[in-house]
Amino acid sequence: GEVLEAASTAVGGMPAGEVISGRERYGILVRYPRALRDDPVAIGNTLIATPSGAQVALSQLARIAFQPGPSLIKSEGGYLNNVVYVDVRGRDLGGYVHDAKAALAERLAMPAGYRLEWSGQFEGLERASKRLRLVVPLTLVIIFLLLYFNFRGIGECFIVMLALPFSLVGGVWLMWALDYHLSVAVAIGFIALAGVAAETGVVMLLYLDQAYEDRLAAGRLSGRADLGEAVEYGAVERVRPKLMTVTAIMAGLVPILWSQGASADVMKRIAAPMVGGMVSSTVLTLVVIPAIYSLWKEKVGRGS
Repeated sequence: GEVLEAASTAVGGMPAGEVISGRERYGILVRYPRALRDDPVAIGNTLIATPSGAQVALSQLARIAFQPGPSLIKSEGGYLNNVVYVDVRGRDLGGYVHDAKAALAERLAMPAGYRLEWSGQFEGLERASKRLRLVVPLTLVIIFLLLYFNFRGIGECFIVMLALPFSLVGGVWLMWALDYHLSVAVAIGFIALAGVAAETGVVMLLYLDQAYEDRLAAGRLSGRADLGEAVEYGAVERVRPKLMTVTAIMAGLVPILWSQGASADVMKRIAAPMVGGMVSSTVLTLVVIPAIYSLWKEKVGRGS
């Protein structure tokens, strides 16, 4: 049950006590009229009734005096706590906390009953990282399934999926050039870039398949040279739409890199991977995918 622990001293001219219930402690304060609160002698002359019915002065039961005390006592989970604010600049938050934990574990001896927790933005980063470990693989699986439902074949799906890392290279390079660290906003930018790169890769494959099927129907695919001409024709047809797509996306994202308004820091880290990735994605779509497609069709033709 609850235990009342009476204090033998008075704080601020008021008798103090404490109710203890497990780890929880609730302070008891008795508030007297203002005329008595300003004078410890007046409080000491206050009569207290005893169980026998006699009345004695409060000064005979406790020592009354003014004592300095904290203006605010903070607690969390039934424990007293204190917050130390740290501002991280010039490096990533996760790396700083990792190094700080190692340094504190080596140099700081925590007394019994004390513990150290990292909260704030780092706590949000930890939660977001756990979600991204699920979201990123799930996103890749969804992209693969959408590709399979579109092409009804595994070959084209693997061509697009194997080409995705090439499109991410430009985003990594621009992140390094701008000295941006990996964060949740950056991860969102890379996820969006993967979707755009897959989309442009699908359009390229459609052009290549169309050129291949047209030549196959016309009976003009008798050898490797004809296959190369078909692939080259399909890739050239895709140059103008690809450049228009890249120009439109870059025109919308590049101004964000120079923005200075509200939430500009977050928006820059979302836009940077996409801006850099669109450059390498252009090379990917116009050079790498046609080359992989040509090798794949040549191998399929030999197999058949």
